[in-house]
Amino acid sequence: MTDVHKALAELETIRSQIASVLEFRGYGPATLAATGLLAVLAAALQGMLIRQPARHPGTYLKLWVATAALSLALISLEAVSRVRRSQSALALPMLRSAGEEFLPAIVAGLLVTVVIWRGAPQDIWILPGLWQVLFSLGVFASCRLLPRPMFGAGLWYLASGLVLLAHASCPCTLSPWAMGIPFGIGQTVVAAVLWTAYREHHEIA
Repeated sequence: MTDVHKALAELETIRSQIASVLEFRGYGPATLAATGLLAVLAAALQGMLIRQPARHPGTYLKLWVATAALSLALISLEAVSRVRRSQSALALPMLRSAGEEFLPAIVAGLLVTVVIWRGAPQDIWILPGLWQVLFSLGVFASCRLLPRPMFGAGLWYLASGLVLLAHASCPCTLSPWAMGIPFGIGQTVVAAVLWTAYREHHEIA
């Protein structure tokens, strides 16, 4: 039985290794486009309800953390649903690999947010730029599992984040559109890249 268990474990390892280099098709283009729209809606809501975010950092953070959490939930539910519908034996290992690639960026973003909120809430102006830079790292880490043009989306988030960090002392970094425009455009680009790739494989979501 020991040899059998060892062989099964080796097969599982091989399957996981294969899944880690194949293209992951669990992300839904429509859902990703919807998260871009959600960022634009959150920006509009901030513009209406939070006139001076620097004076109300808690409210500002709640809005954008809630937006990020909802977006992550939508993407995750869609990915799980697509994996369940897939008949590929590698679908689940590939979902796990995709999650492992992006998870460090998500955790880092959350921890940075908590540290700044608890230790220096007056410095929240730096968060939009940091969020976008960290998000770009998640995109770059996931590129090996996604279509090659996705690298361009990572560059977009990196560039937008660096621009905000370069003007971090400016009140404009807390403007609603400092988040709404980068994520609205970025997620639309991500959705377009995936839609094009899926169309080529006759797998449009």
